[in-house]
Amino acid sequence: MAKINCLTFQLALAIFMNVVSWIPTALAIDLRVDCSQELGRIKPLHGVNAGPLCQGEMVDLTAAWREAAIPLARLHDCDWPSGRIADFHSLYPDLNANPDDPRSYRFAETDAYIQAIRNAGAKVVFRLGESIEHSKHKSYVHPPRDLDRWSDACLGFIRHYNEGWANGFKHGIEYWEIWNEPENRPAMWSGTDEDYYRLYAATAPKIKAAFPQLKLGGPAIGATGEVKDGKYHPTEFAAGFVKRCREQNLPLDFFSWHTYSDDPSVYRVKATAIRKWLYEQGFAKTEQHLNEWNYLPENDWSTMSVKNQGKPRREWYDRQGGPAGAAFAAFVLLDLQDSPVDQANYFTGDASPFGLFTPYGEPKKTYFAWKAFRQLLDTPQRVKASGGVAGECQLAAGLNEAKSELTIVYANYRHADSAAKLTLDNLPWSGKTVVTQFLLDKKHDLSHVKKETQSQPGTELTWQAPPASVTVWRLTRAKE
Repeated sequence: MAKINCLTFQLALAIFMNVVSWIPTALAIDLRVDCSQELGRIKPLHGVNAGPLCQGEMVDLTAAWREAAIPLARLHDCDWPSGRIADFHSLYPDLNANPDDPRSYRFAETDAYIQAIRNAGAKVVFRLGESIEHSKHKSYVHPPRDLDRWSDACLGFIRHYNEGWANGFKHGIEYWEIWNEPENRPAMWSGTDEDYYRLYAATAPKIKAAFPQLKLGGPAIGATGEVKDGKYHPTEFAAGFVKRCREQNLPLDFFSWHTYSDDPSVYRVKATAIRKWLYEQGFAKTEQHLNEWNYLPENDWSTMSVKNQGKPRREWYDRQGGPAGAAFAAFVLLDLQDSPVDQANYFTGDASPFGLFTPYGEPKKTYFAWKAFRQLLDTPQRVKASGGVAGECQLAAGLNEAKSELTIVYANYRHADSAAKLTLDNLPWSGKTVVTQFLLDKKHDLSHVKKETQSQPGTELTWQAPPASVTVWRLTRAKE
Protein backbone atom coordinates (compact mmCIF):
# COMPACT_ATOMS: atom_id res chain seq x y z
CA MET A 1 0.00 0.00 0.00
CA ALA A 2 2.87 2.36 0.90
CA LYS A 3 4.54 1.47 -2.42
CA ILE A 4 1.38 2.40 -4.34
CA ASN A 5 1.06 5.69 -2.50
CA CYS A 6 4.70 6.45 -3.28
CA LEU A 7 4.17 5.75 -6.97
CA THR A 8 1.01 7.85 -6.94
CA PHE A 9 2.92 10.72 -5.33
CA GLN A 10 5.75 10.49 -7.86
CA LEU A 11 3.29 10.47 -10.75
CA ALA A 12 1.44 13.49 -9.36
CA LEU A 13 4.73 15.31 -8.80
CA ALA A 14 5.84 14.61 -12.37
CA ILE A 15 2.54 15.91 -13.73
CA PHE A 16 2.81 19.01 -11.51
CA MET A 17 6.37 19.74 -12.64
CA ASN A 18 5.38 19.41 -16.28
CA VAL A 19 2.54 21.86 -15.73
CA VAL A 20 4.80 24.33 -13.90
CA SER A 21 7.44 24.15 -16.62
CA TRP A 22 4.76 24.72 -19.24
CA ILE A 23 3.17 27.78 -17.59
CA PRO A 24 5.92 30.38 -18.23
CA THR A 25 6.15 29.42 -21.89
CA ALA A 26 2.38 29.48 -22.31
CA LEU A 27 2.04 32.86 -20.65
CA ALA A 28 5.22 34.42 -22.06
CA ILE A 29 4.87 37.18 -24.61
CA ASP A 30 6.26 35.94 -27.91
CA LEU A 31 8.74 38.36 -29.52
CA ARG A 32 10.79 37.96 -32.69
CA VAL A 33 13.71 39.70 -34.40
CA ASP A 34 14.66 38.95 -38.01
CA CYS A 35 18.11 40.31 -38.83
CA SER A 36 17.68 39.69 -42.55
CA GLN A 37 14.89 42.28 -42.88
CA GLU A 38 16.49 45.72 -42.74
CA LEU A 39 14.16 48.71 -42.30
CA GLY A 40 16.46 51.71 -42.68
CA ARG A 41 18.17 53.85 -40.07
CA ILE A 42 16.91 54.26 -36.53
CA LYS A 43 15.64 57.82 -36.12
CA PRO A 44 17.25 59.76 -33.24
CA LEU A 45 13.96 61.12 -31.89
CA HIS A 46 15.09 61.46 -28.27
CA GLY A 47 15.28 65.24 -28.34
CA VAL A 48 14.11 67.31 -25.37
CA ASN A 49 12.89 70.72 -24.33
CA ALA A 50 15.19 73.08 -22.38
CA GLY A 51 18.92 72.70 -21.84
CA PRO A 52 21.57 71.26 -19.52
CA LEU A 53 22.12 74.46 -17.50
CA CYS A 54 19.58 74.74 -14.68
CA GLN A 55 18.88 76.91 -11.65
CA GLY A 56 20.99 79.81 -12.79
CA GLU A 57 23.84 77.48 -13.78
CA MET A 58 23.98 75.87 -10.32
CA VAL A 59 23.14 72.51 -11.97
CA ASP A 60 25.02 71.47 -15.12
CA LEU A 61 23.82 68.29 -16.85
CA THR A 62 26.20 68.45 -19.80
CA ALA A 63 28.00 65.17 -19.05
CA ALA A 64 24.73 63.24 -18.71
CA TRP A 65 23.43 64.77 -21.94
CA ARG A 66 26.54 63.63 -23.77
CA GLU A 67 26.16 60.09 -22.42
CA ALA A 68 22.61 59.95 -23.76
CA ALA A 69 23.61 61.67 -27.03
CA ILE A 70 20.59 63.99 -26.88
CA PRO A 71 20.29 65.28 -30.46
CA LEU A 72 17.97 68.29 -30.27
CA ALA A 73 16.88 70.84 -27.67
CA ARG A 74 13.85 73.09 -28.05
CA LEU A 75 14.04 76.45 -26.32
CA HIS A 76 10.76 76.65 -24.45
CA ASP A 77 10.17 77.11 -20.70
CA CYS A 78 13.94 77.23 -20.29
CA ASP A 79 15.07 77.32 -16.66
CA TRP A 80 11.38 77.83 -15.91
CA PRO A 81 9.94 79.96 -14.38
CA SER A 82 12.84 82.41 -14.58
CA GLY A 83 11.86 83.86 -17.96
CA ARG A 84 15.48 84.89 -18.46
CA ILE A 85 16.36 82.43 -21.19
CA ALA A 86 15.31 82.66 -24.87
CA ASP A 87 12.04 84.49 -24.16
CA PHE A 88 11.39 87.45 -26.43
CA HIS A 89 11.03 89.97 -23.60
CA SER A 90 14.32 88.83 -22.10
CA LEU A 91 16.24 89.10 -25.36
CA TYR A 92 14.57 92.35 -26.48
CA PRO A 93 13.29 94.17 -23.38
CA ASP A 94 11.96 97.33 -25.06
CA LEU A 95 9.79 96.93 -28.15
CA ASN A 96 10.31 100.62 -28.89
CA ALA A 97 14.07 100.13 -29.26
CA ASN A 98 15.88 100.09 -32.59
CA PRO A 99 16.17 96.44 -33.80
CA ASP A 100 19.28 97.34 -35.83
CA ASP A 101 21.16 98.50 -32.73
CA PRO A 102 22.99 95.75 -30.80
CA ARG A 103 22.42 97.74 -27.60
CA SER A 104 18.68 96.99 -27.87
CA TYR A 105 19.29 93.32 -27.06
CA ARG A 106 20.17 91.37 -23.92
CA PHE A 107 21.82 88.20 -25.14
CA ALA A 108 24.28 87.15 -22.43
CA GLU A 109 22.26 84.58 -20.45
CA THR A 110 20.77 82.96 -23.53
CA ASP A 111 24.22 82.93 -25.15
CA ALA A 112 25.59 80.80 -22.30
CA TYR A 113 22.51 78.56 -22.32
CA ILE A 114 22.70 77.81 -26.04
CA GLN A 115 26.45 77.34 -25.92
CA ALA A 116 25.97 74.68 -23.22
CA ILE A 117 23.48 72.87 -25.47
CA ARG A 118 25.93 72.93 -28.35
CA ASN A 119 28.76 71.79 -26.03
CA ALA A 120 26.57 68.83 -25.05
CA GLY A 121 26.35 67.83 -28.71
CA ALA A 122 22.74 68.87 -29.38
CA LYS A 123 21.24 71.13 -32.02
CA VAL A 124 18.62 73.78 -31.26
CA VAL A 125 15.01 74.55 -32.09
CA PHE A 126 14.57 78.25 -31.32
CA ARG A 127 11.05 79.05 -30.17
CA LEU A 128 10.31 82.72 -30.87
CA GLY A 129 7.93 83.81 -28.14
CA GLU A 130 7.40 83.50 -24.40
CA SER A 131 7.32 80.86 -21.67
CA ILE A 132 4.05 79.79 -20.11
CA GLU A 133 2.52 82.01 -17.40
CA HIS A 134 0.38 80.13 -14.88
CA SER A 135 0.08 83.19 -12.66
CA LYS A 136 -3.16 85.19 -12.53
CA HIS A 137 -1.38 88.25 -13.87
CA LYS A 138 -0.04 87.76 -17.39
CA SER A 139 2.98 89.88 -18.22
CA TYR A 140 4.25 88.75 -21.61
CA VAL A 141 1.90 86.28 -23.35
CA HIS A 142 0.10 89.01 -25.28
CA PRO A 143 -0.03 89.69 -29.03
CA PRO A 144 2.82 92.08 -29.89
CA ARG A 145 1.51 95.62 -30.30
CA ASP A 146 3.96 96.25 -33.16
CA LEU A 147 4.27 93.23 -35.46
CA ASP A 148 6.90 94.84 -37.68
CA ARG A 149 9.16 95.71 -34.78
CA TRP A 150 8.62 92.27 -33.21
CA SER A 151 9.52 90.42 -36.39
CA ASP A 152 12.50 92.70 -37.04
CA ALA A 153 13.82 91.84 -33.59
CA CYS A 154 13.49 88.14 -34.50
CA LEU A 155 15.78 88.83 -37.46
CA GLY A 156 18.24 90.25 -34.95
CA PHE A 157 18.13 87.04 -32.94
CA ILE A 158 18.91 85.03 -36.07
CA ARG A 159 21.77 87.30 -37.12
CA HIS A 160 23.25 87.06 -33.62
CA TYR A 161 23.07 83.27 -33.27
CA ASN A 162 23.76 82.26 -36.86
CA GLU A 163 25.83 85.06 -38.42
CA GLY A 164 27.92 86.39 -35.54
CA TRP A 165 26.20 89.78 -35.41
CA ALA A 166 26.46 91.78 -32.16
CA ASN A 167 29.41 89.73 -30.89
CA GLY A 168 27.42 86.59 -31.66
CA PHE A 169 27.83 83.05 -32.93
CA LYS A 170 27.57 80.81 -35.96
CA HIS A 171 25.50 78.02 -34.45
CA GLY A 172 23.65 77.23 -37.67
CA ILE A 173 20.27 76.97 -35.92
CA GLU A 174 17.95 75.60 -38.60
CA TYR A 175 14.51 75.43 -36.95
CA TRP A 176 12.71 78.63 -35.87
CA GLU A 177 9.27 78.18 -34.36
CA ILE A 178 6.80 81.05 -34.01
CA TRP A 179 5.25 81.06 -30.53
CA ASN A 180 4.04 78.14 -28.42
CA GLU A 181 0.49 76.87 -27.90
CA PRO A 182 -1.35 80.06 -28.94
CA GLU A 183 -4.63 78.18 -28.42
CA ASN A 184 -3.73 77.63 -24.73
CA ARG A 185 -5.46 80.67 -23.26
CA PRO A 186 -4.75 82.68 -21.26
CA ALA A 187 -1.63 80.88 -20.02
CA MET A 188 0.16 81.13 -23.38
CA TRP A 189 -1.79 83.70 -25.42
CA SER A 190 -4.24 86.43 -24.51
CA GLY A 191 -5.25 87.16 -28.09
CA THR A 192 -7.56 85.55 -30.62
CA ASP A 193 -6.96 82.98 -33.34
CA GLU A 194 -6.75 85.82 -35.83
CA ASP A 195 -4.16 87.63 -33.72
CA TYR A 196 -1.89 84.62 -33.92
CA TYR A 197 -2.44 84.12 -37.65
CA ARG A 198 -1.39 87.75 -38.18
CA LEU A 199 1.73 87.27 -36.06
CA TYR A 200 2.75 84.23 -38.09
CA ALA A 201 1.98 85.99 -41.39
CA ALA A 202 4.07 89.02 -40.37
CA THR A 203 7.05 86.97 -39.18
CA ALA A 204 7.50 83.78 -41.21
CA PRO A 205 7.73 85.38 -44.70
CA LYS A 206 10.09 88.07 -43.42
CA ILE A 207 12.48 85.52 -41.94
CA LYS A 208 12.25 83.30 -45.04
CA ALA A 209 13.04 86.25 -47.32
CA ALA A 210 16.12 87.16 -45.30
CA PHE A 211 17.25 83.61 -44.54
CA PRO A 212 15.78 81.25 -47.17
CA GLN A 213 17.79 78.28 -45.89
CA LEU A 214 16.05 78.30 -42.49
CA LYS A 215 12.97 76.26 -41.62
CA LEU A 216 9.97 78.12 -40.19
CA GLY A 217 7.06 76.52 -38.44
CA GLY A 218 4.43 76.31 -35.76
CA PRO A 219 1.93 76.56 -34.24
CA ALA A 220 3.16 74.20 -31.48
CA ILE A 221 -0.43 73.39 -30.60
CA GLY A 222 -1.33 71.59 -27.39
CA ALA A 223 -4.99 71.01 -28.29
CA THR A 224 -4.43 68.98 -31.44
CA GLY A 225 -7.90 67.62 -32.14
CA GLU A 226 -8.95 63.99 -32.42
CA VAL A 227 -8.26 60.94 -34.53
CA LYS A 228 -11.25 58.72 -35.35
CA ASP A 229 -10.96 55.62 -37.52
CA GLY A 230 -7.54 56.81 -38.69
CA LYS A 231 -8.78 60.23 -39.80
CA TYR A 232 -7.52 63.43 -38.20
CA HIS A 233 -10.15 65.94 -37.09
CA PRO A 234 -8.29 69.19 -36.34
CA THR A 235 -9.49 71.85 -33.96
CA GLU A 236 -10.92 75.02 -35.45
CA PHE A 237 -7.67 76.79 -34.57
CA ALA A 238 -5.43 74.22 -36.27
CA ALA A 239 -7.60 74.05 -39.37
CA GLY A 240 -7.68 77.85 -39.58
CA PHE A 241 -3.93 78.12 -39.22
CA VAL A 242 -3.14 75.69 -42.03
CA LYS A 243 -5.83 77.29 -44.22
CA ARG A 244 -4.23 80.72 -43.71
CA CYS A 245 -0.79 79.34 -44.61
CA ARG A 246 -2.20 77.80 -47.78
CA GLU A 247 -4.23 80.84 -48.88
CA GLN A 248 -1.42 83.34 -48.26
CA ASN A 249 1.39 80.99 -49.34
CA LEU A 250 3.09 81.36 -45.97
CA PRO A 251 6.18 79.28 -45.21
CA LEU A 252 5.31 76.17 -43.21
CA ASP A 253 8.42 74.04 -43.22
CA PHE A 254 7.29 72.15 -40.14
CA PHE A 255 3.98 71.64 -38.35
CA SER A 256 4.46 71.22 -34.60
CA TRP A 257 2.12 69.71 -32.03
CA HIS A 258 2.03 68.42 -28.44
CA THR A 259 0.38 65.55 -26.61
CA TYR A 260 0.60 64.26 -23.04
CA SER A 261 -0.98 60.87 -22.45
CA ASP A 262 -0.94 57.59 -20.55
CA ASP A 263 -1.28 55.65 -23.83
CA PRO A 264 2.13 55.43 -25.52
CA SER A 265 0.59 54.30 -28.83
CA VAL A 266 -1.33 57.53 -29.32
CA TYR A 267 1.65 59.41 -30.77
CA ARG A 268 2.22 57.13 -33.76
CA VAL A 269 -1.51 56.95 -34.46
CA LYS A 270 -1.92 60.72 -34.31
CA ALA A 271 1.23 61.41 -36.32
CA THR A 272 0.09 59.08 -39.10
CA ALA A 273 -3.29 60.80 -39.32
CA ILE A 274 -1.79 64.31 -39.20
CA ARG A 275 0.66 63.40 -41.97
CA LYS A 276 -2.23 62.35 -44.23
CA TRP A 277 -4.15 65.53 -43.36
CA LEU A 278 -1.19 67.79 -44.14
CA TYR A 279 -0.82 66.06 -47.48
CA GLU A 280 -4.49 66.66 -48.25
CA GLN A 281 -4.11 70.33 -47.31
CA GLY A 282 -1.28 70.77 -49.82
CA PHE A 283 1.66 70.48 -47.42
CA ALA A 284 3.21 67.22 -48.58
CA LYS A 285 6.77 68.41 -47.85
CA THR A 286 6.05 69.96 -44.46
CA GLU A 287 7.92 68.21 -41.66
CA GLN A 288 6.07 67.02 -38.59
CA HIS A 289 7.46 67.87 -35.15
CA LEU A 290 6.14 66.29 -31.97
CA ASN A 291 7.94 68.81 -29.81
CA GLU A 292 6.25 68.37 -26.45
CA TRP A 293 5.33 64.96 -25.05
CA ASN A 294 5.45 63.17 -21.72
CA TYR A 295 3.70 60.55 -19.60
CA LEU A 296 0.46 61.88 -18.10
CA PRO A 297 -0.62 59.48 -15.34
CA GLU A 298 -4.31 58.57 -15.70
CA ASN A 299 -4.58 61.29 -18.37
CA ASP A 300 -5.33 63.66 -15.51
CA TRP A 301 -3.96 67.20 -15.15
CA SER A 302 -5.85 67.93 -11.90
CA THR A 303 -2.78 67.31 -9.75
CA MET A 304 -1.34 70.51 -11.21
CA SER A 305 -4.04 72.57 -9.49
CA VAL A 306 -3.14 74.48 -6.33
CA LYS A 307 -5.55 72.41 -4.24
CA ASN A 308 -3.53 69.28 -5.04
CA GLN A 309 -0.12 70.69 -4.18
CA GLY A 310 2.01 68.84 -1.67
CA LYS A 311 1.99 65.06 -1.41
CA PRO A 312 -0.43 64.36 -4.31
CA ARG A 313 1.67 66.42 -6.68
CA ARG A 314 4.95 64.92 -5.50
CA GLU A 315 3.57 61.40 -5.97
CA TRP A 316 2.31 62.37 -9.43
CA TYR A 317 5.75 63.59 -10.49
CA ASP A 318 7.32 60.50 -8.90
CA ARG A 319 5.17 58.33 -11.15
CA GLN A 320 6.00 60.40 -14.20
CA GLY A 321 9.74 60.17 -13.61
CA GLY A 322 9.72 56.65 -12.14
CA PRO A 323 9.78 53.15 -13.66
CA ALA A 324 6.36 53.47 -15.32
CA GLY A 325 7.32 56.81 -16.85
CA ALA A 326 10.61 55.32 -18.05
CA ALA A 327 8.91 52.33 -19.69
CA PHE A 328 6.33 54.67 -21.24
CA ALA A 329 9.06 56.91 -22.68
CA ALA A 330 11.05 53.99 -24.03
CA PHE A 331 7.89 52.58 -25.66
CA VAL A 332 7.23 55.93 -27.37
CA LEU A 333 10.79 56.25 -28.68
CA LEU A 334 10.60 52.75 -30.14
CA ASP A 335 7.06 53.13 -31.51
CA LEU A 336 7.85 56.44 -33.22
CA GLN A 337 10.25 54.58 -35.49
CA ASP A 338 7.17 53.50 -37.48
CA SER A 339 5.71 57.00 -37.57
CA PRO A 340 6.10 59.97 -39.94
CA VAL A 341 7.48 62.16 -37.12
CA ASP A 342 10.62 63.99 -38.29
CA GLN A 343 11.69 65.54 -34.97
CA ALA A 344 10.58 64.99 -31.38
CA ASN A 345 11.25 66.76 -28.09
CA TYR A 346 10.34 65.31 -24.72
CA PHE A 347 9.22 67.79 -22.06
CA THR A 348 11.80 68.24 -20.48
CA GLY A 349 15.49 67.31 -20.46
CA ASP A 350 16.44 69.48 -17.50
CA ALA A 351 15.94 69.49 -13.71
CA SER A 352 12.44 70.97 -13.75
CA PRO A 353 9.50 68.97 -12.27
CA PHE A 354 8.79 67.38 -15.69
CA GLY A 355 12.47 66.80 -16.39
CA LEU A 356 14.75 63.80 -16.72
CA PHE A 357 16.57 64.93 -13.57
CA THR A 358 15.69 65.92 -10.02
CA PRO A 359 16.24 69.52 -8.86
CA TYR A 360 19.58 68.30 -7.49
CA GLY A 361 20.80 67.07 -10.88
CA GLU A 362 20.23 63.40 -10.05
CA PRO A 363 18.99 61.25 -12.97
CA LYS A 364 15.42 60.00 -12.69
CA LYS A 365 14.43 56.58 -14.00
CA THR A 366 13.31 58.26 -17.21
CA TYR A 367 16.86 59.38 -17.97
CA PHE A 368 17.92 55.74 -18.16
CA ALA A 369 15.28 55.16 -20.84
CA TRP A 370 17.25 57.73 -22.85
CA LYS A 371 20.44 55.76 -22.24
CA ALA A 372 18.70 52.56 -23.34
CA PHE A 373 17.69 54.24 -26.58
CA ARG A 374 21.23 55.55 -26.94
CA GLN A 375 22.47 51.95 -26.84
CA LEU A 376 20.09 51.13 -29.67
CA LEU A 377 21.57 53.97 -31.73
CA ASP A 378 25.01 52.37 -31.36
CA THR A 379 23.69 49.77 -33.81
CA PRO A 380 21.73 52.10 -36.11
CA GLN A 381 20.64 49.75 -38.91
CA ARG A 382 17.10 48.90 -37.89
CA VAL A 383 15.88 45.34 -38.44
CA LYS A 384 12.41 43.88 -38.16
CA ALA A 385 11.15 43.33 -34.61
CA SER A 386 7.65 42.06 -33.92
CA GLY A 387 5.45 40.95 -31.07
CA GLY A 388 4.75 44.24 -29.32
CA VAL A 389 1.25 45.02 -28.07
CA ALA A 390 -0.29 48.44 -28.73
CA GLY A 391 -0.34 50.58 -25.60
CA GLU A 392 1.40 47.89 -23.53
CA CYS A 393 4.82 46.81 -24.75
CA GLN A 394 7.13 47.50 -27.68
CA LEU A 395 10.52 46.45 -28.99
CA ALA A 396 13.04 47.46 -31.62
CA ALA A 397 16.37 46.09 -32.80
CA GLY A 398 19.36 47.26 -34.78
CA LEU A 399 22.63 46.00 -36.26
CA ASN A 400 25.91 47.86 -36.53
CA GLU A 401 27.44 48.58 -39.93
CA ALA A 402 29.77 45.58 -39.74
CA LYS A 403 26.88 43.29 -38.77
CA SER A 404 28.86 42.09 -35.79
CA GLU A 405 26.62 43.53 -33.08
CA LEU A 406 22.87 43.40 -32.47
CA THR A 407 21.00 45.50 -29.92
CA ILE A 408 17.43 44.75 -28.83
CA VAL A 409 15.39 47.08 -26.62
CA TYR A 410 12.14 45.85 -25.07
CA ALA A 411 9.89 48.23 -23.13
CA ASN A 412 7.12 46.66 -21.04
CA TYR A 413 4.96 49.57 -20.00
CA ARG A 414 1.95 47.62 -18.74
CA HIS A 415 1.76 44.18 -20.34
CA ALA A 416 0.58 41.67 -17.74
CA ASP A 417 2.91 38.83 -18.79
CA SER A 418 6.29 39.26 -17.12
CA ALA A 419 7.86 36.30 -18.92
CA ALA A 420 9.31 37.18 -22.31
CA LYS A 421 10.53 34.87 -25.04
CA LEU A 422 12.40 36.31 -28.00
CA THR A 423 13.23 34.29 -31.10
CA LEU A 424 16.24 35.37 -33.18
CA ASP A 425 16.11 34.73 -36.92
CA ASN A 426 19.05 35.03 -39.33
CA LEU A 427 21.72 36.32 -36.97
CA PRO A 428 24.44 37.42 -39.45
CA TRP A 429 27.32 35.50 -37.88
CA SER A 430 28.15 32.11 -36.48
CA GLY A 431 30.53 31.01 -33.76
CA LYS A 432 31.04 32.43 -30.29
CA THR A 433 28.70 35.23 -29.22
CA VAL A 434 28.89 37.49 -26.18
CA VAL A 435 25.39 38.02 -24.79
CA THR A 436 24.85 40.95 -22.37
CA GLN A 437 21.64 42.01 -20.67
CA PHE A 438 20.84 45.37 -19.04
CA LEU A 439 17.73 46.05 -16.96
CA LEU A 440 15.82 49.19 -16.02
CA ASP A 441 13.13 48.76 -13.38
CA LYS A 442 12.34 49.76 -9.81
CA LYS A 443 15.61 48.27 -8.53
CA HIS A 444 17.92 48.69 -11.53
CA ASP A 445 19.14 51.77 -13.39
CA LEU A 446 19.86 50.06 -16.70
CA SER A 447 22.23 47.84 -14.73
CA HIS A 448 24.31 45.07 -16.23
CA VAL A 449 22.55 41.91 -14.98
CA LYS A 450 23.92 39.18 -17.25
CA LYS A 451 26.91 38.47 -19.45
CA GLU A 452 27.94 35.17 -20.96
CA THR A 453 29.77 33.80 -23.98
CA GLN A 454 27.94 31.19 -26.02
CA SER A 455 29.85 28.78 -28.25
CA GLN A 456 27.12 29.07 -30.86
CA PRO A 457 24.64 31.96 -31.13
CA GLY A 458 21.37 30.97 -29.59
CA THR A 459 18.08 31.29 -31.39
CA GLU A 460 16.04 32.17 -28.29
CA LEU A 461 16.27 34.52 -25.31
CA THR A 462 14.00 34.18 -22.28
CA TRP A 463 13.80 36.47 -19.27
CA GLN A 464 11.51 38.16 -16.78
CA ALA A 465 10.31 41.60 -17.90
CA PRO A 466 7.56 42.79 -15.55
CA PRO A 467 5.44 45.88 -16.23
CA ALA A 468 7.29 49.19 -15.81
CA SER A 469 10.61 47.82 -17.05
CA VAL A 470 13.01 48.20 -19.96
CA THR A 471 15.42 45.47 -21.08
CA VAL A 472 18.41 45.89 -23.39
CA TRP A 473 20.11 42.90 -24.98
CA ARG A 474 23.47 43.30 -26.74
CA LEU A 475 24.75 40.38 -28.81
CA THR A 476 28.31 40.70 -30.12
CA ARG A 477 30.32 38.40 -32.31
CA ALA A 478 33.21 37.27 -30.12
CA LYS A 479 36.74 37.93 -31.27
CA GLU A 480 38.57 34.77 -32.38
